[in-house]
Amino acid sequence: MGKVVIVATLDTKGTEVAYLRDRLNALGVDTVVLDSGILGEPTGIVPDVSNAELAESGGTTIAELRASGTRGSAVALMRDRAVAWVREHHAAGELTGGISVGGVGSVMGAAAIQVLPVGIPKIVVAPTASGHHEFAPYVGTKDVLVMHSVVDILGLNPVLTTVFDNVAAAMAGMLQHGHPLTPPASDRRYVATTMLGNTTAAVGAVRDRLSEHDCETVVFHSNGVGGPAMEELAVDGQFVGVIDYTTNEINDPLVGGIHDGGPDRLRRVGLAGLPQVLVPACIDFSVWAPASIPQDMRSRPVYEHNPEYTLVLATHDEKAELGRIFAERVSETTGPALIIMPMRGLSIPATPDGPFWDPEGDAIFLAALRAHLRDDIDVRPIDLHANDPALGRIVADAFLDLLATAPIATSPKEYA
Repeated sequence: MGKVVIVATLDTKGTEVAYLRDRLNALGVDTVVLDSGILGEPTGIVPDVSNAELAESGGTTIAELRASGTRGSAVALMRDRAVAWVREHHAAGELTGGISVGGVGSVMGAAAIQVLPVGIPKIVVAPTASGHHEFAPYVGTKDVLVMHSVVDILGLNPVLTTVFDNVAAAMAGMLQHGHPLTPPASDRRYVATTMLGNTTAAVGAVRDRLSEHDCETVVFHSNGVGGPAMEELAVDGQFVGVIDYTTNEINDPLVGGIHDGGPDRLRRVGLAGLPQVLVPACIDFSVWAPASIPQDMRSRPVYEHNPEYTLVLATHDEKAELGRIFAERVSETTGPALIIMPMRGLSIPATPDGPFWDPEGDAIFLAALRAHLRDDIDVRPIDLHANDPALGRIVADAFLDLLATAPIATSPKEYA
């Protein structure tokens, strides 16, 4: 077995990390301690990789990092060094898990251990890992276990040692009884798809139709994390193809909503050469916590999805922009692709008696999509609602046809 890397700022967390390291070692877990601290020297511990060594691994010195300007810029640079170090040493087969410990510094370590693939144990321990803070920096798109330390990590006490004892036990248990995600067996065909509550019925029909043809469906929640996670795993070779049914994650970046899929959403699967069918379901809205809706958007039609999330309708200008973005990203594909456009509404509130019913806006989206799309990529308008199971079956059949004629992608990772 390899080692579990512990990433922490040891100028303020050295004694505490030494305790956690010793508990892991007592349970038979080998460790390598990485010092991501910038301002001072480690206290109460001798790291396996010093902050000076870590800085020098990126071609700078710790003194240069300290003089780089703001604390934020120095932290960003050290975070990049830690990420690169973990990536390099995992690729060399030296790491079997990762733990990030700290307050604000835990975000540096979290970025580093997120390099580890799905199934490799990853734990973040932090007092800020609570419901009052954004969780994206801690988990990214990976299977990170987040442990709230309850108390601040400053001195050993019964609360902190109990938390650390359980962190060590969790890591030891995952290493002993868990396993990394392995490539699919040669006789299994997995297809990835995206879904929200607005498309559950249709995606269920997709799954059922695919199962009739010996394809198993892996469903991702398109909440700003699910889509990018799906794309990463697709590039890693987990799927024979993708049905990107719920592509709303390109809308929220335009207006600042919650379901932000980032600048590469809709790009990676195509660049990997995998067959894909795409449906612009749910691109007609952005997602917000009710109190966070900007003042200039409050006059728009809204739909209360649940007490935590309110959906806000896209304007016609935004739908035109979304059509362009959708087309330009899909046009980068190197593999077979097909777009199926529902013409009877793109989301549950988009019905003739619903607040998002907007045939004119949908036509604007479709026109922009066609205007900017590569000529050899087909768009099929279908006179059904996005969440109609009948549309799900049509989409599944179209994907199966695409899959039957698609060349086998031999090395998707080349396009990562």
